[in-house]
Amino acid sequence: MKALPDNIHVFERGWLSSNNVLMLGRHEVTLVDSGYMIHAPQTLDLVRHALKGRRLDRIVNTHMHSDHCGGNAILQAHYGSETLVPVSELEHVRHWNEDKLSFKATGQQCQRFSADGPLSPGDKLTMADLEWQVLGAPGHDVHSLMLFCAKEGILISADALWQNGFGVIFPELDGESGFIEERATLDLIATLDARVVIPGHGAVFTDVAAALKRARTRLDFLSGNPVRNAEYAVKVLLKFLLLERQRMKLDEVPAMFAALPIVAAASQRYLGKTPEETAEWTIKQLVRACSARIESGYLLNDG
Repeated sequence: MKALPDNIHVFERGWLSSNNVLMLGRHEVTLVDSGYMIHAPQTLDLVRHALKGRRLDRIVNTHMHSDHCGGNAILQAHYGSETLVPVSELEHVRHWNEDKLSFKATGQQCQRFSADGPLSPGDKLTMADLEWQVLGAPGHDVHSLMLFCAKEGILISADALWQNGFGVIFPELDGESGFIEERATLDLIATLDARVVIPGHGAVFTDVAAALKRARTRLDFLSGNPVRNAEYAVKVLLKFLLLERQRMKLDEVPAMFAALPIVAAASQRYLGKTPEETAEWTIKQLVRACSARIESGYLLNDG
């Protein structure tokens, strides 16, 4: 049996952009998640090539992190696509409240787009001529959603479950609960009869039980000492910015970190450092892991 029906196309992207899932129905076409802003022209090209002249009727976002909705604006401009976002983020998007959306806190970019309607846990959508249930998936992000097609056993898990783990548990960095919610989300996935998972990052996979086992082990490790989650988060944030920019002046990184609210919160609450000290520590960790290198006063992306 094929992992996915012929009318579901997954564009597996790099770690700077989330995977995009194109659903080709007989009467309507939907794209789930749209990648990061600097990859938006490539996202448009991928979608346009796969559509072969058809219109992209709808965009569905699993959550409002910049790597999942950064292509929305260019797709809306080209196709006029209706866009649905998690219900608890709808007004933040409509008013473009950057204090509530995650872009400002993480130093990431997202071109402003419009939202036409909400997605709520329990809703049902028709995509690729199949019925999909909207499921709440807090943990990585308090507003995050998943999409499940019971008939085909397909789960679009976003960043709640990858083949090897899950996304950073961001709520914990601000002192909010996230580990408990991530565990509940993994337990929910275990109750589904999912035979294939389309994750937010990485390849589509079918060994769901093994992925859940690895994710629970990872969660036990992080929740056992929340400092580990904070350390992992700041490394991910700096690596993301390096993937985007490829190079940055070494002496500008501490000030950049100090300007990011989420880094300031993690530094104060868990790391016992100033944001500037956190920047210095994070640089050393990325260089040690061969994920970055220092040359002529610049921090360069590597690995």
